[in-house]
Parts: sequence; structure tokens; C-alpha cells
Amino acid sequence: MASFIRRAASNLATAGSRGFSVSAPRNAKVSVLGAAGGIGQPLSLLLKQSTLITELALYDVANTVGVGCDLSHIESAAQVKGYVGDSQLEECLTGSNIVVIPAGVPRKPGMTRDDLFNINAGIAKHLAEACAKACPDAMLCIISNPVNSTVPIASEVLKKAGVFDPRKLFGVTTLDVVRANTFIAELKGTPVTQTQCPVIGGHAGITILPLLSQVEPSCNFSDEERAALTVRIQNAGTEVVEAKAGGGSATLSMAYAGARFAFALLQAMNGAKNVVECSYVESDVTDLQFFSTPLLLGPNGVEQNLGMGTLIDFELDALEKLKPELAGSIDKGIKFANL
Repeated sequence: MASFIRRAASNLATAGSRGFSVSAPRNAKVSVLGAAGGIGQPLSLLLKQSTLITELALYDVANTVGVGCDLSHIESAAQVKGYVGDSQLEECLTGSNIVVIPAGVPRKPGMTRDDLFNINAGIAKHLAEACAKACPDAMLCIISNPVNSTVPIASEVLKKAGVFDPRKLFGVTTLDVVRANTFIAELKGTPVTQTQCPVIGGHAGITILPLLSQVEPSCNFSDEERAALTVRIQNAGTEVVEAKAGGGSATLSMAYAGARFAFALLQAMNGAKNVVECSYVESDVTDLQFFSTPLLLGPNGVEQNLGMGTLIDFELDALEKLKPELAGSIDKGIKFANL
């Protein structure tokens, strides 16, 4: 399974470069909702570099005209336009192939992802309703935390509108994979660009489960290393929040991860094969309604859920421990969407 991810990462390495090319038409419109924020701005910058994007639509409640103007001066093909406020949201979304949603309030010191729920849940619901109306066939990539709840919210909204397609709704958990790869390479001395670790479960705390037994290139971990590394990957967001000491959360690394996932979708839409990324989706892999696993992507989104593979005892135990918390987050999101 990890070999699929390694090949996919290699294929994506040049996705944002000016020299990248594919034979299929490049006519994608990508919209970023929350484009003027701490994640949205660097994410939009990375997306602007992709030759697979012809139109980049930037939406936020303020400041997107300036962000769009700034990005429009970059010598790449994508045409950029900023949209501000609810009155321009539908225009921003119309015709979108991919919508990336980093909108919401960021984490601050002492906050958990659940602390963000009351504000960000409403934002996620509102934006999902707009997408259901203006671009019902688009791929929706949810970054807004808590992802464990905001993806179920979006799912319920799309179902109510009669436009839900489970192949096209994603919770972006790519940052957990990126962190796992980086931390493993640091610990074991493997080439970081070739190190690949699938991460399953959810996108908060103990619901994040890196499958260290499936790392490629294969690595041996002592029990102590496995436990400590798992905890570090699970708490990496807090590591950044504390390091910034009130100055923000993981914005730059999240922007990179969000762009990586969007590039994966764009490549798959353009006919690339063996494009695999982990993502939090509606799933039957476990008894949980939503769960992150490696996914084979195709022109219409999820082509195949690749599942978890064979887990060792440490991972099986962690899987059982994460289930109650993840189930609670899923239920919380579904109940909010149906208020």
C-alpha cells in the first residue's frame, strides 16, 4: 500500500512547477474559501503555480480582492479573481471543479479542535450549502477544523440538497502524513522525499493513527520509539501552536499539505494513474461512518478505498482506543447539521 503512496508523491513533486505537463486538457477551476486567512494565502500561492489550474477563485469575508491582485502578478497561467462576502460567494463557486475550504478560526494556545466547533461548524455548514447550490459536482476538500466533525456536517448538508457523492467529499488529513514522513526520516535517517507512512483514523489527537509498521522504506522501531513517535505525530499541531506562542497555528505546513492534496485530485482528474492519498471520507472500512485511509483517486474522486492493510497489535489497540472519540465527533457534526 505504501508503495502506491510513494509513487503518487513522486508524481506530485513537480505538480506546481512551470515545467510540469500532462497530455489531458488543463481547464480546471479551483476555488479557495477562506483565501485571505493564514492557511488560505499560502495555499492560494501554491495553487497559483500549477499548470493544471486555469482559474483560481479566491473567497473570504474580507481582503480577497487585494490577495487576488497580488497573486495575479505571478507569471503562471491561472487567472485569479477575488470575491468578498456572501453576495459574491455563488459567483465564486459557479463552475468550480475543486473547492478547498480552509475557512474558519485557527487554533490558539490552550485550544483543542473541539473548542473551535461552535464557530467553525457554522462556517462549514454555510459554505457547504453554497457549494451544494452553485457547484454540486465539485470535489470538496475540507480543511476547516475540527475535520472529524466538519466533514460529517458537509455530508449532511449535501445529502439534504440531494447532491451528495461520497467519492467527492474529502477531509484533508494530508498534513498528518507529511508530518509522519518528516519525523520518521529525522529519527531513522531515511531520505525524507522517499519516506512514506500511511495515516488512518481522523484528524485530531488520538484519532490520528500513523501505521509505522507499513512505512516505506521499511524501518524497525523499538516499542519506546513507536509509542513516542505516534504521540508526536498526534500532537504535532499543538507543537506548532506552542512554538508560535500565540502567533498562530500550523498555517504554512497545512497550506503545503492542502496544495499537495489538490494537486493529487487534479492529476487524477487529468488521467494520471496510481494517484493515492490518505483522506477522511465516508467509509465502510470500520464501523465508523467516516474514516481516513489511503485512497486511489480517479477522474471522479475516490476510485477505490485501499483500506488499512494488516495492523500490528500496537496499532490494533490504538484503533480501538480512537473509535469512541472519533464516533463522538462524527455524531456531533451530524447532529449540528440537522438542528
